[in-house]
Amino acid sequence: MFTGIVEELGRVVAVEHGAQSARLTVAGPLVAADAVHGSSIAVDGVCLTVVEHDGERFTVDVMQETLRRSSLADVAPGQRVNLERAMPADGRFGGHVVQGHVDGTGRVVSREPGERWDVVTIAVPPALSPYVVEKGSITVDGVSLTVSALDDAAGTFSVSLIPTTLALTTLGHRAVGDPVNLEVDVLAKYVERLLRAGAVAPAGSAVGAEVAS
Repeated sequence: MFTGIVEELGRVVAVEHGAQSARLTVAGPLVAADAVHGSSIAVDGVCLTVVEHDGERFTVDVMQETLRRSSLADVAPGQRVNLERAMPADGRFGGHVVQGHVDGTGRVVSREPGERWDVVTIAVPPALSPYVVEKGSITVDGVSLTVSALDDAAGTFSVSLIPTTLALTTLGHRAVGDPVNLEVDVLAKYVERLLRAGAVAPAGSAVGAEVAS
């Protein structure tokens, strides 16, 4: 599990494409320093498993499902990527619950510079739109952010990026038209699943209570 607090800007140094997969090698001295075979590292918000490492770089395999749902299908050598190691059990919960299971990609539709921040508006796929709520949490390229505005009619949401986010993550350089990885709040997906299954009763009703006769 991750929290969406990016630790390091890494750099893709090699990409090997297979018929239905890819292998990426990423330079990231901070996150690679204590990596072992099997470690989990989020790359632009995608949880990947370390298969090789040398203390400065690490290599991961990316399966077809991940390539289909994320922007990693188009990643190229030299590209900068957000990196975060899995949260230790005794670590601080800096962002929100992030699984590293990208739900799909959005696209940057506008950037509005502010006095000390940028407001970035992103088009969200219709299937993910119901899980995006104003003032709720969303993960964009692995960064835990708060939805500052929502436009259901346009199919977009906005986030406000503070100077630290602009300087230390790839979101400081994302241009209009660029794709971004999106992971919605997993709690919302569980609630929807339970409601669909009829496991959660409407408000005001008794759940699991037995009435004595």
